[in-house]
Amino acid sequence: MTTRPFAESMLGAVTVHALCQIFLLEFNLYSWWNIDLSVKAQRSRGKTMMVPCDTEYPAFVSERTIKETTGNIECDGCIRSFVIQQIPSSNLFMVVVDNKCDCSSAPPVTMDPIEIIYNESLKCERLKYQKDRKKPESCHPFHPEENAMECGSATRFSSPLAAALLPLITATISR
Repeated sequence: MTTRPFAESMLGAVTVHALCQIFLLEFNLYSWWNIDLSVKAQRSRGKTMMVPCDTEYPAFVSERTIKETTGNIECDGCIRSFVIQQIPSSNLFMVVVDNKCDCSSAPPVTMDPIEIIYNESLKCERLKYQKDRKKPESCHPFHPEENAMECGSATRFSSPLAAALLPLITATISR
């Protein structure tokens, strides 16, 4: 009969040990105590050197008066034709491309920024005449041709939600 209290105390000790291990694994207390992960602020030495970091992005401008356009692109001695058509009452375009040619050797058009590299004389001129950006004069939160009533029905109260909430509200009030 003396082994039962000993077994229960050992089981309790093993459980406490396992819980401590789980706690340490979950919260990783070592990272809180590790000094290498802390950052210390330091005053910069010397003069700060300003360097322009201008980038340019490729821009595609839509001419709203043109509803459809066609064209041809030559790659590897093959001509690939395309059609671009504006979808009415939206900002979308439908693009149809003839896929007869293999243009995999042509580089893709990316939207990655391209850094503008100035020579030394233009760098100083650029910094002298740099103007601060101004925020827009007005805000345009909507377009007259958009209909916001077609989407965003999150505020509408649905019957399954009412059926789920009604017993909860009734139980809360009756207490």
